[in-house]
Amino acid sequence: MRKYTRGQFLGMGSALAGTFGISDWNSNDLSKVRSKSKQFGGGSVKKAAPDMAVVNATVHTIDEGMPHAEAFTVKDGKFLAVGSNRDIQNLIASGTEVIDAEGMTVVPGFIDAHSHPSGAGINELKNVNTNLGSVARIQEALKWRAEETPPGQWIVGFMYDDTKQEEGRPLNRLDLDAVTTEHPIVVGHRGGHTGVYNSRAFEVAGVTVNTPDPFGGHFYRENGELTGKVAERARAVFDIPSGSNREERAAGVAVICEKMNAAGLTSVTQAGTGSNDFTAYQDARDAGTLSMRMNLMARGGTFPALLSAGIRTGMGDEWLRIGPVKFAADGSASERTMAMSTPYAGRPDDFGILTMTQEEIHEAVEEAHRGGWQVAIHANGDVTIEMVLNAYERMQRELPMVDVRHRLEHCSLVNPSLLKRIADGAYIPAPFYTYAHYHGEKWIEYGEEKMEWMFAHKSFLDHGIMVAPASDHSPGPYEPLMALQSMVTRKDFSGRVWGASQKINLDQALKICTMHGAYASHEEEIKGSITNSKLADFVILGDDPYDVDPDSLKEIEIVRTVVGGETKYLG
Repeated sequence: MRKYTRGQFLGMGSALAGTFGISDWNSNDLSKVRSKSKQFGGGSVKKAAPDMAVVNATVHTIDEGMPHAEAFTVKDGKFLAVGSNRDIQNLIASGTEVIDAEGMTVVPGFIDAHSHPSGAGINELKNVNTNLGSVARIQEALKWRAEETPPGQWIVGFMYDDTKQEEGRPLNRLDLDAVTTEHPIVVGHRGGHTGVYNSRAFEVAGVTVNTPDPFGGHFYRENGELTGKVAERARAVFDIPSGSNREERAAGVAVICEKMNAAGLTSVTQAGTGSNDFTAYQDARDAGTLSMRMNLMARGGTFPALLSAGIRTGMGDEWLRIGPVKFAADGSASERTMAMSTPYAGRPDDFGILTMTQEEIHEAVEEAHRGGWQVAIHANGDVTIEMVLNAYERMQRELPMVDVRHRLEHCSLVNPSLLKRIADGAYIPAPFYTYAHYHGEKWIEYGEEKMEWMFAHKSFLDHGIMVAPASDHSPGPYEPLMALQSMVTRKDFSGRVWGASQKINLDQALKICTMHGAYASHEEEIKGSITNSKLADFVILGDDPYDVDPDSLKEIEIVRTVVGGETKYLG
């Protein structure tokens, strides 16, 4: 793999100027420029002179009209011309920034159609990262925080994963009691649907072993004692302060933008956006630290205010855009709480957790649909997916909307009947794209038969469904190259294959992570491929994904990430 320092990579432009003879241009060359400018849709020489040119590249455009190219130019944040080195040579002007890719690979900017970046960013700044792979190390990190936290104040951990601890067991209440009994503690699972609490937290919330489970929630018990684990709606009894101010929330956006840009992401859909999140994104934009294009799903208390103000899906611009309204109707795939028609392996009485009734789903969809909104509902299990489709189909019968693209967030477990209904309604599923690889040890609790129908990228494509790319970060890693590896190989960390029938090829995986991501937010006309007049979002890779072992796709280096013709990450 080629390695470049920042100075070496930036210095390639000046060397290329001599190669192309830019300094030797004279009036006779202007006719060539005018000719090429007209060919690529430009006007005058002044208008067509590009701000940036990338040459000597292997360009996978994801544009069916021109799948491959060697070079392209950028003007005013958009692709101006795409073609061969010879084509592009005649468009370069003296003020053009020229990037010589030296044979490296360029792809469109990757798009994550379902993630939670603002929450991830503030967690990085404020809370205790418990992705440490050991109960003992988690305890140590929490003790350090407890020592500097006044008694009675909450200690919050994040990114915990119950199946990845060296001790071979999950964290429990007694583990956290050993840290402190003076502070309430919660350690949130990275999946976002469960948490582990200490005894002090239960005491503050007034929860005992005899407290009944609320609808859509569960307090876990063993041998007549609370284990500390709490799922779904039952977590609402714990009043945990947010602990962040406006400045910190904007700083959190900047932090996560840097991290996601470094992975090659240029556009992200935030799944669930409250008023504080809207403010944080706008503040980051004003500060110049918003380096990804954001499609924002409204939820919670924010949606009614937007609806009453006459705002609906699509309002905004290419940087900040109102997306669907989001609801959540069942549990988690990675935390094994999603609602299914058949039980979890080894737990014959456990069919998962529904967090909305059919009536609640109908009411939510009707209000949003009549208000002109795209709707996105978290529905992991087959039972939940059917309930959501019932609501979508009902409203399309009563008030048909053309090209509405209602969505099924996660849409983890499907079957032939559900696939047909999704295809017939042109609905958009957004299954986890890194899960088969990253969360392999969890799939034992579903079993091999179910896994042939989970994260069913191939089945969706076979039915002509525009399946969207989704990490759901923090629950899943957001790295698109890991996503390519996961979808192509279906192998986990140990090499075990989960759901071999759902493998797709690299062409399909790249298209999902680019064009399909743009389609999910009604933006396929302005991004998702390296095409003339589209937004100049692209990534330079250290190796061509088509030339490496599929089992090492996630190891490819991100060399440069460009958004709107501006470099946002340089490796």
